[in-house]
Amino acid sequence: MKTVKDKQILVGADSSGFPLKEAVCAYLRKKGWTITDIGVRSANEENPEMFHRIGLKVGAKISEGEFERALIFCGTGMGIHIAASKCPHVHAAVCESVPAAKRAITGNNCNVLAMGAFYVSPQMGIEMADAFLNNNLGDGYEWWPNFYEFHKLAYDELEAFDYEAFKRNGFEVERLGDYPLADMMNERPD
Repeated sequence: MKTVKDKQILVGADSSGFPLKEAVCAYLRKKGWTITDIGVRSANEENPEMFHRIGLKVGAKISEGEFERALIFCGTGMGIHIAASKCPHVHAAVCESVPAAKRAITGNNCNVLAMGAFYVSPQMGIEMADAFLNNNLGDGYEWWPNFYEFHKLAYDELEAFDYEAFKRNGFEVERLGDYPLADMMNERPD
């Protein structure tokens, strides 16, 4: 698997997301990242792939364990995110701010970050990519006790989720454990 630790990242964009992708990738290359770009690869590309096809290709590479994380771009970030999310083991987030991009990884363990070029400036995209790529689940972003364990449990339950089993169980999630949220939220540090 190509990992963030080894500065390996997968990227993809449709024609609307292409300019933002290029700005973010130029920055990452200067920082020593190796980028695998599955397209769109040119502003003048003839018959560029539609957003959902790029999203599915990125999602497949995450699902197959080829890459640990990916950055994807389209006009809103939403369409490409929906497509990538159709693939197993993809935990994608659409973000429009640095705090949201950081929380996507530190709190939700997302492995795909989607950005919308209509809403995210190149500098913001660069800062969002940095936040997403330079953090991991539970990296001290929150003050509450058991932050990591609480979010890791949610991630594990989502990874284990089987819709048919969920349906057979009366639409109740098969719990792998629990953390009392009320206690966590009331125990503010001094």
